[in-house]
Amino acid sequence: MTLNSIGDLARGLTLRARSTEIKTQIETLSYEMSTGKTADLSGRLSGDYSHLLDLDRKIAQLGAFSTATAEADLFANATQVSLTTFDTSIGEMSASLLAFGSLNQAASHAQASAQARNELDTMISSLNTRVGGRSIFSGIATDASPLEPTDTLLTALRTELAGLTTLSDIRNAADSWFNDPAGFEAVMYNGSNSTLAPIQVSETEQIDMQITAIDQPLRNGLRDVAVAALSAENALGWPADLQTALFTDLGVDLAETKDETVTLRAQVGAVQARIEQAETRNASAKTSYEYARNELVSADPYETAAHLQTVQFQLESLYSVTVRNSTLSLVNFLR
Repeated sequence: MTLNSIGDLARGLTLRARSTEIKTQIETLSYEMSTGKTADLSGRLSGDYSHLLDLDRKIAQLGAFSTATAEADLFANATQVSLTTFDTSIGEMSASLLAFGSLNQAASHAQASAQARNELDTMISSLNTRVGGRSIFSGIATDASPLEPTDTLLTALRTELAGLTTLSDIRNAADSWFNDPAGFEAVMYNGSNSTLAPIQVSETEQIDMQITAIDQPLRNGLRDVAVAALSAENALGWPADLQTALFTDLGVDLAETKDETVTLRAQVGAVQARIEQAETRNASAKTSYEYARNELVSADPYETAAHLQTVQFQLESLYSVTVRNSTLSLVNFLR
């Protein structure tokens, strides 16, 4: 029988190499246990990274859409709140003017004009709302507040109405000034006539936010409330009968304008619903892609733990063999 053996030095080198190999396996398995990811990604994917890279691209894209939809949602919510405030002021002024229109008393007229002045402040303030440092109703000129203060509006309109003595002349003059580009827009509006570009909230869907402070329903509301605010001024000298008729006429028109502002709010509500739907779809898609990516790169924790326990036992066994070999001697062998 042929007996093959290796020398002590060769045996030591063999045991050391095996020890290093087992320690490397333990380090690899420990990494997979702590991170949940496979250490040999190239081997897992057979060298083909195309699917993984495509998943990473889609996840990053959905992350960008998530930011865009969050900004769009913030913008739409602020727009809805501002329009609600504007709409509430119109509703209150319409009811008040119709009530005061049935009275022919100077005190009531002064009270109605004072209320109109306060509501006009509120309406202009609501249209000057900013969110995230950007004006909502300025079109693409988001760095500028769209409207000048109330005093600027009343001063310019007062000049247009001075000397007029009939209901039709007053209404026509106010309407002409508010619709004249050299009138209301030139004096009051600091925004842009160009609306905001659509916001991309998914690969196939865009959101339009195109309301500005010079949209006709908003312009009409400002016009009628501004005329009511000036009606009782002594400088204009309008008689009580004219003020009563004017309040009634303005109250009716404001009721119609309120319907138009409700339509604007409904449009914004539809946009909010689309944004919410886009957020839900994007979140669902991102979860699916992240799950698929995890399936590609993750290590099975149970399999890894079992393998790690096996390798640890191998290392302990190797240490036992090494200790036994180190204590061998001729005397012990002969015994």
